Amino acid sequence: MALTQRIVSLLPSSTEIVCALGCSDRLVGRSHECDYPASVTDLPACSEAKFDPDGTSYEIDQRVKAVLQEAVSVYRVHATVLDELEPDLLVTQSQCEVCAVSLADVEAAACELVKSQPEILSLAPNALADIWRDIGAVAKALAVEEKGAALVAALQARLDAIAERARAIERRPRIACIEWFAPLMAAGNWVPELVEIAGGENLFGAAGEHSPWMAWEALEEAQPEVIALMPCGFDIERCRRELPALADHPVWGRLEAVRTGQVYLTDGNQFFNRPGPRLVESAEILAQIMHPESFASGHEGTGWIGLEP
Repeated sequence: MALTQRIVSLLPSSTEIVCALGCSDRLVGRSHECDYPASVTDLPACSEAKFDPDGTSYEIDQRVKAVLQEAVSVYRVHATVLDELEPDLLVTQSQCEVCAVSLADVEAAACELVKSQPEILSLAPNALADIWRDIGAVAKALAVEEKGAALVAALQARLDAIAERARAIERRPRIACIEWFAPLMAAGNWVPELVEIAGGENLFGAAGEHSPWMAWEALEEAQPEVIALMPCGFDIERCRRELPALADHPVWGRLEAVRTGQVYLTDGNQFFNRPGPRLVESAEILAQIMHPESFASGHEGTGWIGLEP
């Protein structure tokens, strides 16, 4: 196949995959959310949100639901920008209409392109195996299959090393991973797998399934020993600002993890929410917060911080 020279990635995770495959020089455009590695922020943004991303988690939830009543996705694609960039390949997703530009919107925009008629590669990550498959699909589209296989092998080897060390630890803390604050949502998809690898017992959310809504009553009944906050799209500071949505609820103070100081704020935006290479770092973060005596705190302060009781 012809070597793809001009790529537009409409997913932060796929942008990271392209760069991890050593093909960052082929990127000519990105989504408005692509920000890692930092060099990609110099590329033109080809999308934008249809809602105001500022505000509380509850306000954002209401805005997203309002947009989805009228449209397939909460993001829009800039077809004119794509036309000017003349890409050979557009990378998008069909996993979640809230996480990134929808496949339908990308296909509609591509139909308007008259110059390049790009190939569209749609990723659909629900579990770790899907992410390894997607890395292989991107590598194939870029004609770097060997690099793709090597990257997957290296990432899996790092996860295996974490799992092997965690298996030697008898204690497996019961952990609740919370992906949204108002309304309450647990982390699903690949996060339960990361918890298992890191040596914990996941209480909410099922591997390979979309993140489920939670009830405060269920959270109180479960009494997690550890709580990891990883709200979608929020960094640590934004997560901290949103804490009143949890702390003001009467159940919060009755939770074991809260009483014992085992609540952790993470950078969900950079780590847990992105189905790409840095999910290995996400597993490291979970291992560090659940088993600090056995795992070095290399990501403390950047990937996670502890919440004072």
